[in-house]
Amino acid sequence: MKFEGIICPMISPFTADEKIYADGVKSLIEFLHENGVNGIFVCGTYGLGPAMSIDERKRIAELAVEYASGNMDVIIHVGSSNVDTSIELAKHAEDVGADAVASTPPFYYKYDDDGVYNFFKSLIEKVDIPVFVYNIPPRVGYGITPSLLKRIADEGARGIKDTSGDIILFYQFMMAVKSRDFKFFVGTERLMLPSMIAGGHGCVAGLSNAFPEIIIEFYKMLKNGRYKEAVERQFFIIELRDIMYSVPNIPATYAVLKLRGIDVGYPKPPHKPLSDEELERLKLRLREKNLL
Repeated sequence: MKFEGIICPMISPFTADEKIYADGVKSLIEFLHENGVNGIFVCGTYGLGPAMSIDERKRIAELAVEYASGNMDVIIHVGSSNVDTSIELAKHAEDVGADAVASTPPFYYKYDDDGVYNFFKSLIEKVDIPVFVYNIPPRVGYGITPSLLKRIADEGARGIKDTSGDIILFYQFMMAVKSRDFKFFVGTERLMLPSMIAGGHGCVAGLSNAFPEIIIEFYKMLKNGRYKEAVERQFFIIELRDIMYSVPNIPATYAVLKLRGIDVGYPKPPHKPLSDEELERLKLRLREKNLL
């Protein structure tokens, strides 16, 4: 596996009675594969991993590996506020055949650099598959610094998903870690253009759940040097993302997939489906862009 291209932080389908919806996982992964998505990032922010029980996270991981069938990279997010939980999830991911795991730093408490370093060191030592660092300061409460990333990379981490939204920080990460084997993924499609021009390996793009073909075409523009087209597409994608965020964005992803004929069930509570008013507002704005 290359760990390159568009990685979808896939949503996690549930039934109306709050059970994991295996058929929904299968339908979503088939839809993503058919549209050229290179990999899936499982149980992350879009995937509602931190809102699930350990058993639910394990089951989603198992289904993701089964239905990806070796056609896409499968990266399982194992972040937790408890180190032992993260290690347990990482070992399980390796056992069921995932290609890599990723983790945020432990959240809720703000740990110093040594604490975060020791967390990732423990994780790296416990599994033989690649470990990715997931930097998402708004959710964790603090961020990874370039110097800390270098320490973790020197310990054996294989890449970063940076969802800081700070392109300068992303560049500083690239400057700090020079290993050719280390993968740099930006965690938002809003920054695909500047990150990939600088040598980033791809994007973990939330919009690729509902509109994978748009994100894949954008990626191809960037890979093929079609930069004038890519600038226009970047602006369009920022606008599309703003539309999806004009209502609760994770439930909006479930709604749009349903409108596109992909049955992914429901988000896990306390997330809830869009209200009728929110859905109509979203449909109107997407139709104005000829996207429905």
